Amino acid sequence: MVNLRFCYLTFIIFLFSCSGAKYASGPSLEVGVSKELAAYRKSVISHINYKLELDIPGEKETAITAAEVLTFQLKANANPLQLDFREDSKRIKAIDVNGQATTINNDSEHLVIDTKYLKEGQNTIEIKFDAGNGALNRNEDYLYTLFVPDRARTVFPCFDQPDLKATYTLTLKVPGDWKALANGALKDAVVINGRKTYHFNTSDTLSTYLFAFAAGKFELATGNTGNMKADFLYRETDTAKIKNSVNEVFKIHNEALTYLADWTGISYPFQKFGFVAIPDYQFGGMEHPGAIQYKASALFLDGGATKDQLNARSNLISHETAHMWFGDLVTMNWFTDVWMKEVFANFMADKSTEVNTGKEVFDLKFLVDHFPLAYGIDRTTGANPIRQDLDNLKDAGTMYGNIIYHKAPIMMRQLERLMGKDKFQQGVREYLKKFANGNASWPDLITILDKHTTADLQQWNTVWVNEPGRPVVDYEIKKTGNKIDRFIITQKPEYGTKRIWPQFFEITLFYPDGQKELTVNLNAASIELKEAEGMEVPLFVLFNSSGQGYGLWPLDEGMFDQIYSIEKPLGRASAYISLYENMLNGRSIKPKALLDLFVDGLQKENEELNLKLITNYISTIYWEFIPKAIREESVAGLENSLWTAMQKHTLSNHKKLLFKTYQDIYVSDEGRNRLYAIWNTQKTPEGLKLTEDDFTSLAFSLALRDDKDPAILTKQLEKISNADRKKRFEFIMPAVSSDVKERDAFFKSLELKANREKEANVGAALYYLHHPLRQASAIKYLPKSLDMLTEIQTTGDIFFPQNWLQSTFGYYQSKEAVKVVQDFLKNNPKYNPKLKAKILQTADNLLRAERLLVQ
Repeated sequence: MVNLRFCYLTFIIFLFSCSGAKYASGPSLEVGVSKELAAYRKSVISHINYKLELDIPGEKETAITAAEVLTFQLKANANPLQLDFREDSKRIKAIDVNGQATTINNDSEHLVIDTKYLKEGQNTIEIKFDAGNGALNRNEDYLYTLFVPDRARTVFPCFDQPDLKATYTLTLKVPGDWKALANGALKDAVVINGRKTYHFNTSDTLSTYLFAFAAGKFELATGNTGNMKADFLYRETDTAKIKNSVNEVFKIHNEALTYLADWTGISYPFQKFGFVAIPDYQFGGMEHPGAIQYKASALFLDGGATKDQLNARSNLISHETAHMWFGDLVTMNWFTDVWMKEVFANFMADKSTEVNTGKEVFDLKFLVDHFPLAYGIDRTTGANPIRQDLDNLKDAGTMYGNIIYHKAPIMMRQLERLMGKDKFQQGVREYLKKFANGNASWPDLITILDKHTTADLQQWNTVWVNEPGRPVVDYEIKKTGNKIDRFIITQKPEYGTKRIWPQFFEITLFYPDGQKELTVNLNAASIELKEAEGMEVPLFVLFNSSGQGYGLWPLDEGMFDQIYSIEKPLGRASAYISLYENMLNGRSIKPKALLDLFVDGLQKENEELNLKLITNYISTIYWEFIPKAIREESVAGLENSLWTAMQKHTLSNHKKLLFKTYQDIYVSDEGRNRLYAIWNTQKTPEGLKLTEDDFTSLAFSLALRDDKDPAILTKQLEKISNADRKKRFEFIMPAVSSDVKERDAFFKSLELKANREKEANVGAALYYLHHPLRQASAIKYLPKSLDMLTEIQTTGDIFFPQNWLQSTFGYYQSKEAVKVVQDFLKNNPKYNPKLKAKILQTADNLLRAERLLVQ
């Protein structure tokens, strides 16, 4: 989208923060919702209510007629009012302002209301219109709204900024066999002539991005959550998944609500609780109060679910529940601080699970969940800080990513450790109570936390929150004989200017008869670990053995042949992550050696989360960092190691992890025959449990290798009974086709926005389209994929640009692919910097592979 500014004022305004400072004059008119516009409106507008009525037909293609009555208080009437509406003005049928009909002036994504129709005090604007479809996510027999970060304005005229909270009085007219869920409690539902009208109570005070409803052909379950009855809408048809999941989903919600109310000292702050499971949902979940939305496949698990899937479901539910306090009760002023709601949601979700699992399991899960994903961005030249600047909400989607979801919880845990758990909790409670039902910023929170600690949080905040990157840590042991004289630890930035990351972490010194763990306070560029002086020189040293420190850690090569003898799973996991990160940086170990080291552990590693970690690393190294010739030489041995390990492990989940890795890397006829027989007969090796989704994945894997059964995908489609999963399979099929012309046509089809609506399905299809086995024919898609990125960001939801790029570039390792990226960046020197950063982030493995492959 071209960012055009249409200025209708002749003088410059004074720009203040979005905290509500008064303006001497009004903002300019420009596309999107600028920080300038948001600050001005916050200074003059308050007490907002949207009364909305939508008449939703059963046919997806038919327009949704709508009526809106917007009331608000206006402190000053010196400038025209801008209502946000990112749709064609033809959708607006009539506008009345304070009882007067007005002309429709739709300019630069705003309905502009002249001052002559407005007045200081109470104002009422009545609008008749056809609702926009941009964020209604309409399907054949259901729809759901998803307005984050600024997409409410694609459906109805509004003040689409987070610090203009409002209440919503919603009426939905839907087909008689549909069910509906919204933020407000249901007042009544009336059926007349086959049409059902839902009247919902006026909602709590919410930002526009949190206003939500879902309606369609859903099943309804009810259960207890805290002191409330909650509604749960879903479309799942698998009876095993329903039986294994529905009660458990209510139970997890109940536990999360109880924990969060106790930890915050604030009871659940909204009038109702409810949630809906959406097929092929764009996100894992979205925290609308009273109407939380979830990806259906994340909630509905059967008896074959792995520990990782069960943990992910618990974390997801706890994350969205935590948002009721962090993000919903107290909301950021501006999307510069969108990370605040996400860090607390993840951080509190982790803390709530610690109560049930204990510290050892919690520490391991925290390390495995957060560190690899945070490093995956922070090691790149496109790394962004946790807190980012934002001038216009139209770019707010670019703020999201693994830094705010995964580095920020690591940072927050360091902050809690620095302050102490009790002081940290006291500060957060004060923050929530002070800003309840309102908005706040990160400086607001830091100011409060500063009162509860003697540490200099402002200095600490600069490097951890306001700057990107991680430290590279090294050490040197000076000794006399077998005694340590000095143990020196240093840090420097991986990129950029000189700075230090103050943090606590642990190192463990391993000896023939035991081990010794020491805590390190790395608060300078170089420190000496006095506690180690006089100790015996160890067999090897393991840095970050407690999994709480953040950085690229040094490796002691003495650890390599003893890594699987490290007793604590947490220590092994930390070692695995450090090995992989050092391999990527070209120090201490090369890709093939690390692949062999991890393969050696397939039968030795008995902790499921660790086995998942090393099998993921095996797949990544195999496809991305091993030259094709060496890969072809190694694959027979790797297939055999994986199959043998799967047979020797006794636990079903371990077997499944190894089976999925085997399925990912196999190329031999023997491997094909094994997997085809399992898929064809639906009979698995003893102890291995596979679900319908697993068999679907297996069919795609076989078809990807141009299986000699050309009808395999058609046969698999016939086995799928659930209508939503059947549609997903049909969408992906052309991307896996053995016919390159069919794949070409599929990629061409993605140029149309309508064919990208199911973003999760697009990402899955792109994975197959660009799989290493298909890259010879797929590399031609790369330039166009980059050309489309701006439109992807403009028309898609918040995670789509990252997913589009990752699914496209994730497995390439060729010089030709590197050149495509480099040429694009060279030819677009003024490219959107946040999108450029996304390209550098997702292409990082590709750029590293080129360097590592020549070693």
